[in-house]
Amino acid sequence: MTAADPQSIRRAVDAVWKIESPRLIAGLVRIVRDVGLAEDLAQDALVAALETWPETGIPDKPGAWLMTAAKRRAVDHWRHLKLVDRKHEEIEHEQEDEEAALPDFERQIETALFQEAGDDDLLRLIFIACHPVLSTEARIALTLRLLGGLTTDEIARAYLVPEPTIAQRIVRAKRTLAQKRVPFETPDEATLAERLDSVLEVLYLIFNEGYSATAGEDWIRPALCQDALRLGRVLANLMPKESEVHGLVALMEFQASRLAARTGPDGEIVLLLDQDRRKWDRLMIRLGLESLERARAAAAAQGPYLLQAEIAACHAEAASAEEINWPRIVMLYELLGRIRPSPIVELNRAVAVCMAFGPETALPLVEALAEEPALTSYHLLPSVRGDFLFRLGRYAEARSAFDQAASLAANARERSFLLGRSRDCENRERGAVG
Repeated sequence: MTAADPQSIRRAVDAVWKIESPRLIAGLVRIVRDVGLAEDLAQDALVAALETWPETGIPDKPGAWLMTAAKRRAVDHWRHLKLVDRKHEEIEHEQEDEEAALPDFERQIETALFQEAGDDDLLRLIFIACHPVLSTEARIALTLRLLGGLTTDEIARAYLVPEPTIAQRIVRAKRTLAQKRVPFETPDEATLAERLDSVLEVLYLIFNEGYSATAGEDWIRPALCQDALRLGRVLANLMPKESEVHGLVALMEFQASRLAARTGPDGEIVLLLDQDRRKWDRLMIRLGLESLERARAAAAAQGPYLLQAEIAACHAEAASAEEINWPRIVMLYELLGRIRPSPIVELNRAVAVCMAFGPETALPLVEALAEEPALTSYHLLPSVRGDFLFRLGRYAEARSAFDQAASLAANARERSFLLGRSRDCENRERGAVG
């Protein structure tokens, strides 16, 4: 034990909880077969640490201490349930059968108390938290709660929604898992692909909310990116033969390498081609390239995350914006559109076409997307169209497109950026007239 002041204890508890809570809850779910109860038991252990550690000091193995405390509370829970069962059976004059079963129950207690949570438990918990039976919002909230170690308040602040809303999502998610009797098991091969898609989608949604926040004053929230990347790496260690897991990790590592360059001194947006590449994290890029190699080696065929990682690698490996291999990026987007067709992919392909072959070639591609229902309220569609028109010198049309994009943008930084581009168009118009 190491003595420490109360503030240090609190920081230590918070740090340990962040690191150990996923494995702690995973081990408890295996024992009690109930996500809600497992989290309650883990929270009891956390309270016990806050009460005990200021007096005894921080344990040498704080994670193991929390696990033991939580398991002892699980045993107490079992004994209570068993006592209730015994009372019922006594009423029904079946006490002898109960007494005969008691030694087995005692062995179950001892097994649960000393059996450590393993990687299989953690993997199962990931698949439970991201189960397709839950809504996307519920999956995100539950994943950040159970696997990210975030409080409901932290999740609410990250997504700019009221704390009671996040709390309700988590409660409903646990209730749904219980009502649907979702088993605590790794999916069999027949359902693995579908379930893995859900897990990867949730992790990337969390990352993207940190990379380009959909609302609020800040454009980036690095902590969410870090949470998603950490969970992605955990999943990659648990599923080393899954190409798409490594592909997603590589994609997040490449994108995370640019975080420091994506905003200016006052938090203003700096676009990819205008970024100071000296601010890019070279270690993160190297890690991304290593993850990409693992994804390639494990791939029987190129999946969507592997292809997106290949696209991100084109940017990461270019020494300057002028050296980006845009024709290769166009080709990669074409491949991505074949295996995972979506209007967003087509919009990104149009941007690559513009950079590779000019705005006059790309503009018809964007205008063809104007009637896509999925893009009706998507601010980046008129933003991209405005950029193409600007490059073509059609400033009045570009200004109108940027104004439309700004009216659709929920993030304050993006809205300010788009209005700035609109003013730039207006200045160009005046200069042309003058």
